[in-house]
Amino acid sequence: MSTPISSPVTDLLEAQGIAFEVIEIPLTEDKKPVRNLEELLSSQGHDPKSVVRSLLFKTGSDNYVLLAVAGGGRADWGILRKHLEERKLRMAEFDEVPEATGYVVGAVPPIALPDSITVLLDESVAQFDNVVIGSGVLGYALGLTSADLQKVMADVDRGTFVKE
Repeated sequence: MSTPISSPVTDLLEAQGIAFEVIEIPLTEDKKPVRNLEELLSSQGHDPKSVVRSLLFKTGSDNYVLLAVAGGGRADWGILRKHLEERKLRMAEFDEVPEATGYVVGAVPPIALPDSITVLLDESVAQFDNVVIGSGVLGYALGLTSADLQKVMADVDRGTFVKE
């Protein structure tokens, strides 16, 4: 499959024989993704709520945790702390994201991450037939089936980590 981008994410999907669509996300002059992402995705036939956000946290014991969540839910801090057996948890700082993940903010995928990051998959991802994930390359996202994403993420902890 020929794609206009190449990243550890596309390499992983191609190696597993998983079909995906490359979605171009125009950048503003200051190299930030467009503000009307929902409108852009809708115009291309994607449900804007199907975007799988990759939320990076840092624990009190200095470990990074990435929560993959779809829809509009917000992370439930209490559930996360309990699941991780951590008393302290905070969102990663902007400059910590590329340092920890190897990807810039706005392109962080829920897969193809360093082994040092604990990944959690929220059950909200299963609510969608198709999802959109970070591609690892700013200005692009990837569309694939939710079932394929869950297959790639079969080894990560799953649960309900958000509140609506």
